[in-house]
Amino acid sequence: MGKKVKAIVITGYGTNCETEMAQACRLGGADQVDIAHMSELLSGQYRLDDYHLLNLPGGFLDGDDLGAGQAGAHRWRYATVEPEGEPLREQLKRFIGAGKLIIGVCNGFQLMVKMGMLPGFEQRYDLRQVSLIHNDSSRFEDRWVHLRVEQDSPCVFTRGIDRLYFPIRHGEGKFVTADEEVLRRLEDNKLVALRYADPRSGEATQEYPWNPNGSPAGIAGICDPSGRLFGLMPHPEAFLHRTNHPRWTREELPEEGQGVLLFRNGVNFIRAHLL
Repeated sequence: MGKKVKAIVITGYGTNCETEMAQACRLGGADQVDIAHMSELLSGQYRLDDYHLLNLPGGFLDGDDLGAGQAGAHRWRYATVEPEGEPLREQLKRFIGAGKLIIGVCNGFQLMVKMGMLPGFEQRYDLRQVSLIHNDSSRFEDRWVHLRVEQDSPCVFTRGIDRLYFPIRHGEGKFVTADEEVLRRLEDNKLVALRYADPRSGEATQEYPWNPNGSPAGIAGICDPSGRLFGLMPHPEAFLHRTNHPRWTREELPEEGQGVLLFRNGVNFIRAHLL
């Protein structure tokens, strides 16, 4: 793969944030960014083996039938790649085993948890232990939220960041676990990377609308124990420039949006560890 950082963004079947996510990778410093329809992945035109960063964007994958990300998870789990007929999940296993990075946003996060890629205890990336369900408000939420970054999380995407301000737009974003033991392990292993925060105190909150979906402990994003697999409900790719900010005409803001920080961290990790 040479010395170039290569990122792939998967689209198709209802995904609609692929161009923004590709631009986030470019602004973050990736040398090559390809947008691949899922059918092109299954035809063998694109292969995960050729990339360092896998991006699973948001959208309405498969119309959110069977629950957000559920149908897509079955596709990743059972589809085969032509012409050799290799299961797509084998490419994914190699990708993770090689120490590469994956980020899933909104529908992409839903896809990751329903595939079992997160939280990845004991390097089990096919065991479903957490999920994302309908918001407590019982409606689609479209608003900007304040986020607290957990400094002790191993997440490579959030290193060096204290606070974030991103939009959310989802109907199924409430984080749930199979049981209290899973939630305890997430907390004990510092796998919660982002929490919805009260802007007045900066602390994690259950209060609506600061916590837009009712996620326990304000959980907005988690990673696996290696910190290389990261899923979050808020949309970093929707804040790449100051003009994306809802108050850009009323506040003095840096030209670069905060979303670029996450992708730059990912690219810098790849340059330091994978090239």
